[in-house]
Amino acid sequence: MSDKLKERLLLFKIRIQKDKKSFGALYDLYIERIYRFIYFKVNNKEEAEDLTSELFLKVWNYLLENQEKEVISFSGLIYKMARNLIVDFYRKKAQQQVNVEDLAEVLPDERNLLQQVEYNHDVEKLLLVIKKLKQEYQEVVMLKYVEELSISEIADILGRSQVSVRVTLFRAMKKIKEMLD
Repeated sequence: MSDKLKERLLLFKIRIQKDKKSFGALYDLYIERIYRFIYFKVNNKEEAEDLTSELFLKVWNYLLENQEKEVISFSGLIYKMARNLIVDFYRKKAQQQVNVEDLAEVLPDERNLLQQVEYNHDVEKLLLVIKKLKQEYQEVVMLKYVEELSISEIADILGRSQVSVRVTLFRAMKKIKEMLD
């Protein structure tokens, strides 16, 4: 069974039967990606954990309370809600610096110590470059290359056309290359 079909079946069970196990399955599929996405935006491990928990609670409530609204893409829904939650968060709190040691815990770690040091240095350099980009460039780069979403999913999340997302991604990558050179 394809992942999209499996997601739709799980959504159906959640909405019709209020099946907590089905929601748990969706949670397991998305928890790491959503946490990483939120962490990159809030720059704090504890706050990212809190926001991630709050997000999944909001998603559960949304699915049960908005039965009449069709959910075409669960990933689109959850990332859109995550973006809104982060906007609300920043309305309440000033931005903090990224802690590279905390970020290293979030990213895949299967390297020896020397490789890990080099990796941390590269991550730190890349994060500094990405943080200097304007917000729309940061979002498309994160969604495409960190969250590994398709252009159509990103367009849905951002409420833009696929062409607009492609152009923004191209410009962002061009800017990153200029800044790294």
